[in-house]
Amino acid sequence: MPLFAVRCVDADGAGPLRQLHLAAHLAHVEAHMARYRVAGPLAPSGSLLVIEAADEADARAFIMADPYGAAGVWSDVIIEPFRAAAGTWVGGATWKQG
Repeated sequence: MPLFAVRCVDADGAGPLRQLHLAAHLAHVEAHMARYRVAGPLAPSGSLLVIEAADEADARAFIMADPYGAAGVWSDVIIEPFRAAAGTWVGGATWKQG
């Protein structure tokens, strides 16, 4: 399944909303762990995720189903196709792997 890099930008003053919906957000992540390649906060500005999705529309629907998306924690969600090309995560430089 294709990968997408997702940058979720926090809305102004989103801190209290983040705290309010944290448990539900983490439960959502755990329930869908197979779709996440990596995810985490970009303190104090938002979140960075790499997810599997059929296409950009599927990626957006998946992200907006997250309690943070539904509650308005994020003011903007930027989604772009992503291909992991280098690093320990992919076992080095993919262009050198036969």
